[in-house]
Amino acid sequence: MQRPAQRDRQDERERRDRRAKSLSRVLVCAAAVPVMLIVAGCSSDSGSDDAGSNSNSGSSSSSSSGGASPSASPSPTVQAAAYKALPKPCAVLSKKSLGELVPEGTKSGKEGTTDDTAARASCSWSSLDNNGVKGSQFRWLNVSLLRFESDTSRGSGDKQAQAYYAKQIQDAQSAEGAKNAKSSPLAGTGDEATTVTYDLKKKEGAFKQQTVVARVENVVVTVDYNGAGLAGEKTPSTQSLKKLAEKAAKESVAAVSAANGEGTGNGEGTAKGGGTPSSSPSASKSASPSKSAAKAPSRSASPSSSAAKKS
Repeated sequence: MQRPAQRDRQDERERRDRRAKSLSRVLVCAAAVPVMLIVAGCSSDSGSDDAGSNSNSGSSSSSSSGGASPSASPSPTVQAAAYKALPKPCAVLSKKSLGELVPEGTKSGKEGTTDDTAARASCSWSSLDNNGVKGSQFRWLNVSLLRFESDTSRGSGDKQAQAYYAKQIQDAQSAEGAKNAKSSPLAGTGDEATTVTYDLKKKEGAFKQQTVVARVENVVVTVDYNGAGLAGEKTPSTQSLKKLAEKAAKESVAAVSAANGEGTGNGEGTAKGGGTPSSSPSASKSASPSKSAAKAPSRSASPSSSAAKKS
């Protein structure tokens, strides 16, 4: 039989042992909680990163699969103009032709003023065959050349020339004071050509006007030719003047082709211009004529008082 004091000490030891074991379990559990929290946090972060990665991947995939902005549209282009040069306007006609057109004025050629000889040019001649009391024969001739350059805003030189060609014909047909106006197509002269004839009454006498408009590629040629019998001289026939004007137009068109490396320039070159466009479209801004420079010259001219005297 144990003594009371021994039993009390034994009970005290057992209580300490139980408290120690209980505290040990508490410490173990307490240590385990942060580990679980850390594991849970890592698991949560991993999922978030994975979700973000998947989201970014999806966005990237979406972008690469058709979300990219379309490339800029290419700059507009226009076919290059076939002809790049004009002939010297006072040299487009042969001496023989000038002798028929302006017999007393073959050396009277006067070149028009221009700020761009590659785009526009003109030359005029006048002739007065003074027969004294028997009257005089007057002739006036003007050749104008207009070249159109291709431009992205205005279109090809060829299209611009077509529009100007049509306008020139319309202007000739509706000339102020014109009587008995008639138009007829002219074959074998450039890409297209038209002759407009009409009568014009002036104080000096009755004038017969011939206007021939021709287009070859991107160049428009306009020939104005008129004649009159003055001081009782017989009025020239429309048919004879028309024939000469059309001959001048053919030679002028041939001179344009020759200036661009085609034909001979003597009226025997190719009837239709065939300039070869450059390999790349023209990007330069148009040398397209201004309205004032593009305006056709007066359809008729009157002999001056000084020219009325025979030299």
